[in-house]
Amino acid sequence: MKPSIGPWSGKKYFLDKMSFRDLVGAYFTHYAVMTYIALGAVLTVLAVRWTENVPASLVAAAIVLPIYPLVWYLLHRYVLHGRWLYRSPLTASLWKRIHFDHHQDPNDLSVLFGALYTTLPTIAMVTIPIGWLIGGPGAAAAAFASGVFTTCFYEFCHCVQHLRFVPKWQWLMRIKKLHLAHHFHSEKGNYGITNYFWDRVLGTLYNEPKRFPRSATVFNLGYDEEEARRFPWVAALTPARAEGAEERRAGAR
Repeated sequence: MKPSIGPWSGKKYFLDKMSFRDLVGAYFTHYAVMTYIALGAVLTVLAVRWTENVPASLVAAAIVLPIYPLVWYLLHRYVLHGRWLYRSPLTASLWKRIHFDHHQDPNDLSVLFGALYTTLPTIAMVTIPIGWLIGGPGAAAAAFASGVFTTCFYEFCHCVQHLRFVPKWQWLMRIKKLHLAHHFHSEKGNYGITNYFWDRVLGTLYNEPKRFPRSATVFNLGYDEEEARRFPWVAALTPARAEGAEERRAGAR
């Protein structure tokens, strides 16, 4: 859903046309990011008010940090890159919004951010039970807040990975290279965003694209003309490729 008010009203942002300063302005005025920040602040206040065991709440918040990369990896690999969502008319539009559109035009900032109706329930389902088991409602709020703020960090790094910008920090340079390979060489690997530990463990990490087979489905995720005939719902919702998308793809390579 496109916001009808605010800086994003009626505007399109393309990361290959933006400076780092432009990105900062667009990032902090996007309704999803503003929601995360506001929700994270409320959860932090609740965690302070509800916490009876401070160490337990701190542990709950901290334990989310190593769990998040695994959750993201599994969702990215098996849900976002799975083919079962587009094969049902009930979930085809969901899949189109949360990942197909991003691979079609990776530099379109409006479809880079996750959809709140998918991200927030997922964060809650993962973090709240962990926190509750560790220390009750205060720790649950702390874990949820940690997940929300971690999502903010992931989203910003994801933006920078697509921005026409050369990071000076070697870590950021490395994850940018790995993520762009996922978008422009083969989507069958490099599923992490800021952390590629699970790619390494599960055999999907590739550092050198030249040594990894190029994928013919890197932009359509396997939803080709044959699949569109069998499962037409995404195609029916997808207009002709946005003007300039091919140039944006080429420019980011």
